[in-house]
Amino acid sequence: MSFAKLTIRDVPVHDKVVLVRADYNVPLMGGKISDDLRIRASVPTLQYLREQSCKVVVMSHLGRPDGDTKLEFSLAPVAERLSELLGVEVRFVDACYGDKVTQAVKAAKSGDVLLLENVRFHAEEEANDSTFAGKIAKSSLARYFVQDGFGVVHRAHASTEAITHFLPSVAGLLLEREVTTISHAMEDPERPLYAVMGGAKVSDKIKVIEAFVHVADKILIGGAMANTFLAYKGYDIGKSKAETDQQETLDAIYEAARAKVGEAGVDDFIMLPVDVAVAGEISPEASRRNAKVDAIGVDDIAADIGDLTIERFSHELAHAKTVVWNGTMGLAELPEFAHGSARVAMTLATTPGMTSIVGGGDTADFALKWDGNGGRSFTHVSTGGGASLDLMAGNKLPGVEALLEAKK
Repeated sequence: MSFAKLTIRDVPVHDKVVLVRADYNVPLMGGKISDDLRIRASVPTLQYLREQSCKVVVMSHLGRPDGDTKLEFSLAPVAERLSELLGVEVRFVDACYGDKVTQAVKAAKSGDVLLLENVRFHAEEEANDSTFAGKIAKSSLARYFVQDGFGVVHRAHASTEAITHFLPSVAGLLLEREVTTISHAMEDPERPLYAVMGGAKVSDKIKVIEAFVHVADKILIGGAMANTFLAYKGYDIGKSKAETDQQETLDAIYEAARAKVGEAGVDDFIMLPVDVAVAGEISPEASRRNAKVDAIGVDDIAADIGDLTIERFSHELAHAKTVVWNGTMGLAELPEFAHGSARVAMTLATTPGMTSIVGGGDTADFALKWDGNGGRSFTHVSTGGGASLDLMAGNKLPGVEALLEAKK
């Protein structure tokens, strides 16, 4: 699929100062980066710009400092890891605008990379403040702005939207790949296209589920989301987590499904668990027990899809040519209740000829930990949670919409 926006390949960036918005909102444990997917994903764009003899100025956010300077959210550890990945020193600047930034850019040489401090140390960032964006643009001395932070383009913030009013703005290689890969899966996939949906809430993914009802050949539902579907179907789910206010939403989803595949085909099109793994309490010490969905005890808590469902889902997925997976099949952070998610991951990673797209957020975190190969066992592991959901749902992404249009 063609990409609708200009990219760094389409503009004369050679020997220019380029301001890049990356998404380095990575998990930290004890001040150390525990998952560097988003940093690694930004490397191709930065390498391309370095090869073009650019001075590269990178900005990002990390965590939720709520407009205050909180050093536990400093991007300094990211600069260290990025230096290792690029094989050159990345100079960290402990400000995101002002004379300190300007002097650092002036002192830099062609091919140098600078990383600015967390833009969310300023409340103006999330307020999409134009004055704040203008200060960043001016201080950086940049000639172009490159949006490469896919995980933030669904937000209209100063460093994603307002900044584009000050500099010619184009997409980086990661953003281009994310948008084209996910859009292709939704608009022109190799079929059959299966969607695996999980996670906690139906309400978080209503638009995505509705979109898949129209475009997918089969939808497999797991996780706490499945509890809501099972309760809607009249099953007693004990003390399992579920949403009780989604009656109208599920009515609409099933009505659309019936219109697509007919009454007789609905339960084969939207596949729910036939059994679940339950426990009396959720804790690392809890043991796993399988229960058919019509035999869940009043004190049971469903925490994963059951063994029969795992086999059924794996068998079905092996027939797919394209799979989009968004949401774990249970409480995958607990090994006892990660069986379903692990089998989905294994099926996606080992089925020949399959295009496997893993959504961002918790799903990507689990897939990366399971894989142990940096996510390379899958066709694409998205760096964006909310952004990937919005894109799948057909929503406009402010940080993409603001970029320069490619010529038709």
